[in-house]
Amino acid sequence: MTLPYLSDALARQHGDAPAVADDRTSLTFAELDARADAVAGRLAAEGFARGDVLAVMLPNRVELVVCLFAAWRLGGTATPVNPAFTEAEATHQVADSGATLIVVESDDAPTGGARPLTVASLATATPTGAAPVEVSPDDLALLVYTSGSTGRPKGVMLSHANVDAMSSTMARHMELTADDHCMLILPLFHVNAVMVSLLAPLRVGGRLTIIGRFSPQTFFGEVERLRPTYFSAVPTIYALLAALPEEVRPDTSSLRFVVCGAAPVSQELLAACERRFGFVMVEGYGLTEGTCASACNPVGPDAVRKLGTVGPALPGQRIAIAGPDGEHLPPGETGEVLISGPTVMQGYLNRPEATAETIVDGWLHTGDVGRLDEDGYLQLVDRIKDMIIRGGENLYPKEIENAIARIEGVLEVAVVGRHDDVLGEVPVAFVVAYPGAVLTEDDVLAHCRRELTRVKVPAAVDVVEALPKNPVGKIDKPTLRRLVRSA
Repeated sequence: MTLPYLSDALARQHGDAPAVADDRTSLTFAELDARADAVAGRLAAEGFARGDVLAVMLPNRVELVVCLFAAWRLGGTATPVNPAFTEAEATHQVADSGATLIVVESDDAPTGGARPLTVASLATATPTGAAPVEVSPDDLALLVYTSGSTGRPKGVMLSHANVDAMSSTMARHMELTADDHCMLILPLFHVNAVMVSLLAPLRVGGRLTIIGRFSPQTFFGEVERLRPTYFSAVPTIYALLAALPEEVRPDTSSLRFVVCGAAPVSQELLAACERRFGFVMVEGYGLTEGTCASACNPVGPDAVRKLGTVGPALPGQRIAIAGPDGEHLPPGETGEVLISGPTVMQGYLNRPEATAETIVDGWLHTGDVGRLDEDGYLQLVDRIKDMIIRGGENLYPKEIENAIARIEGVLEVAVVGRHDDVLGEVPVAFVVAYPGAVLTEDDVLAHCRRELTRVKVPAAVDVVEALPKNPVGKIDKPTLRRLVRSA
């Protein structure tokens, strides 16, 4: 069968309409398919065939998109690799994935032991005219590696059925049409960018423009120049935009909505961005193991969006809250978030035990703590592994973070546990202030004592210039825990 997001199907459906562009290249759907055909021919000449894995270690650019479609054209699997990886990090992903070829930007880029092909060498390839390999929904489309917050990164196996279900769901949920134009700022080695920004608009004839490296100083200039109808970003990006000088008042009238996901965000930041920049912010929730999104607030002007929630389950998926014995809990009760549906991964590559622990009776155990309201909207509480046990009391850092985020002048906050000889663990807060704001440890602690019970008040507050981030832009709590341990 021909899946509707593959380049040959897109070319037949949308032809000469604009498809993807960056600051070097602009391709129509027909040109995108021709380039995918040409690159596929070069890969085939190198021995790449059905079932093989292609590593693509490129920054966001059109050629990265072309390589994904080229691998699929040959019935292969693509594994996007963070271009900032060291040789050791790249070697882990390449070796674990079984990739024999890797596409890189230059001859001196890490290869992880795979045979390299540079972007420049692929540019001279010419279309072959060969018919694409027949792809089955059960074939693996992507091997996306987790960020490694709980250990070495694991390869998440996503089939074409997963990709089709996710990209079609997001296209419908966001009410995308051929008139939509996504501006891409998230990295394409992350499943959010592939599903929400790339495949969802392309499958309905919309287009994607890649703007390269994010800069808060130039971002809104790109919005005014390109006139996109939406973009997807992580909370850190919105925090940086909110921290821009007050006189920055851009024209955002082209934007129907913007998406916020990939990490928890405070209601205060969402509300501040909506008030200041005038765009509709849609918060969603998901994970790589669920092919991106499992819950999302609705987009339509008359739809009910609930700030502080990540919305209801997306169509075709189910969300349940499980108690400590695995029983499903009623609305309002707090427990582990479980997900089922056609977007649940095929498993972790070569890790059957980890897969069996994560997918139980068809339910994906997320490791996140949350609750459903009476309308089925999901409110996230925290990560199970982030929970702090202070003198026998279970504390969720997100509750403390939300309280601190309500302080005027707080831009970002993260709370982690620190070992304590008497209490076992105590919470420690790291806080970033808005530029120009004056914030002290005493200010934060005084606020917490007013807002929180005594056991939840941080044992220490560290006001810092910035918080460490992982490659996807999430706050890197493992690094903060290491800082606390070494202090």
